[in-house]
Amino acid sequence: MEEIDFFRALHRPGTILDIGAHDGLLTAPLAELPGAHVIAFEPLPSAMARLRERLGTHPRVTLRPEALGATHGEATLTLPVVAGEAAEQWASLAKTYAGHAGVTTERHPVTLLPLDALELTDVTAIKLDAEGYEEEVLQGGRETLRRCRPVLSIEIEERHRPGSTVAVPALLAGLGYSAWFWHAGRLHPFAAFDAATMQVASPDPSVFTASDPYIFTFFFLPEATAAAQLRQLAESGFGAGEQG
Repeated sequence: MEEIDFFRALHRPGTILDIGAHDGLLTAPLAELPGAHVIAFEPLPSAMARLRERLGTHPRVTLRPEALGATHGEATLTLPVVAGEAAEQWASLAKTYAGHAGVTTERHPVTLLPLDALELTDVTAIKLDAEGYEEEVLQGGRETLRRCRPVLSIEIEERHRPGSTVAVPALLAGLGYSAWFWHAGRLHPFAAFDAATMQVASPDPSVFTASDPYIFTFFFLPEATAAAQLRQLAESGFGAGEQG
């Protein structure tokens, strides 16, 4: 869980967004950071029910059942089911899982909300895991990113949306962010990432094979503060040997 180390090293008091919170694996430790308040978004009803049971009364956590997107509206969240078991961490607004033998689906209507509609002014960090829907989430949060300049941790996978490892970093580069990834004990600039060798996996939730390494978590820093933040990461031990 290098993500929590990343957020701890660069923590500033304020609002942290956990987008795609699932069971709250990151929500809970993020809420314990000094001066933090976490808004956790989770549109899958079964996952939200567990979040409410676990964190519904936490004074530093706000739970939101909406899905973040580019605009206000409605959408369908597709949950694949493999051998009778719901593959919750594959639930997606970006794909239907059609054509995968042995995979059935549940379809859940969800409300879409653009992040900018919340008019937040103190967002310091964002964790985003949206199974291929990252572009839409970021498009709906452009003004928040420009205004608050949070640090970002985003899971981006070609198996969920082909071309996303190019499109998402390009979108954020246009907003003044530089991209990094963690591998072999250090940070590397995004230019060193090669999807053809570092991110090969089946888009079928019933197939569990992946390349070694399999890099899917990327870290984004505002260009204006990146040098100082890289020093903070190095001093914390997270970024030891960064920029390799």
